[in-house]
Amino acid sequence: MTIEVDYRFPAGVDPEKQAKIIAVGQTVGTWDARFAHREAALRSHLAEVASVETEAQTSYSIATIRFPEANVENDISSLLTMIFGKYSMAGAAKIVAVRLPKTYGLHPKLGISGIRERLGVFNRPLIMAIFKPALGLSATDHAAILAEVAHAGLDIIKDDEIFGDLDIAPTIERLKACRQVIEEVKQTTGRTVLYAVNVTGTADKLLEKARLLVQQGANALLLNVLTYGFSVLQALASDPEINVPIFAHPALAGAMCAAPDYGMAYSVVLGTLMAHAGADAVLYPAHYGSLPFDPVEEGKIRDILHSRGVFPVPSAGIHPGIVPKALVDYGQDVILNAGTGIMDHPDGAAAGVQAFFDVLQRVSKGESLTLEALPPGPLRHAVEKWGN
Repeated sequence: MTIEVDYRFPAGVDPEKQAKIIAVGQTVGTWDARFAHREAALRSHLAEVASVETEAQTSYSIATIRFPEANVENDISSLLTMIFGKYSMAGAAKIVAVRLPKTYGLHPKLGISGIRERLGVFNRPLIMAIFKPALGLSATDHAAILAEVAHAGLDIIKDDEIFGDLDIAPTIERLKACRQVIEEVKQTTGRTVLYAVNVTGTADKLLEKARLLVQQGANALLLNVLTYGFSVLQALASDPEINVPIFAHPALAGAMCAAPDYGMAYSVVLGTLMAHAGADAVLYPAHYGSLPFDPVEEGKIRDILHSRGVFPVPSAGIHPGIVPKALVDYGQDVILNAGTGIMDHPDGAAAGVQAFFDVLQRVSKGESLTLEALPPGPLRHAVEKWGN
């Protein structure tokens, strides 16, 4: 089995020369007559340049290199070391696609189908919120916010990614306070609400902390995968005690992906690598949100995640007015993740949740979302504030 990687080189770089450097330098390296008796074994580990093509419109060149799967350890860390490793410091080159065998790495433990089963929701997008303000709230504050949005019908809430295990509201205290709300909602309505708790800490403690959180009732986890490492995600995803969905956050992705001629494409990092590292759901910016994002890359991420049964979670600036566009792009298998789009609703956070359900209902009926067509209420007030 082989692993195919597409490297993009700008004009002025000799793509054939660089492709050969990668194929040799990122695998076996060169050898001389002293190792002639080992030549067959050495060649079995050597990558090959499959093709080099130049795009006439852009003057970019794409070199496709095939690496032997035997060179890596079925994980993301050894994969990255092989396909980019030291070559990432060699000059202008960007990895724009990685094609892995279906068996490489991990499948999601729960993914789309498992998360839907946990929630008992099968025929619509899921609605997710973020605790706001991001920092400075107590555990009791978190519980009060959760109670408001959970009783309004919210499916999932998550910690803000920058809120770690801080004295103002230690992780375990946040969980205990919010768990009481989740249990009360379950008892009174029969509904399950997921709370993705941000799991943090040094490598020697993080896995232990995640197990403790699950033992204490956590029904979902949030991980900043790129700051803590793909190996941490894979350790969580493969641990039998971590039997809850893992939501992967894209923090730091811009430092790896945003430069046009360096790093890796967003679709590689937030699509392929996350999907093969065991994430159940992956957050990333939506192109119609508040962060600049390429709709083509967004579409690639969506398709890669869907192909592995992973929930796409377009985020950053999501509000009710963009829901019709999101449904066209994603269909039903999407988690709509709103921070300010729920928490800053003019009528309060519960109304923010209701506005999302109102827009889903109107879209399902083919009804207009123009301001003039909307009756007074949460959806109209959301469109008045954020547009559509």
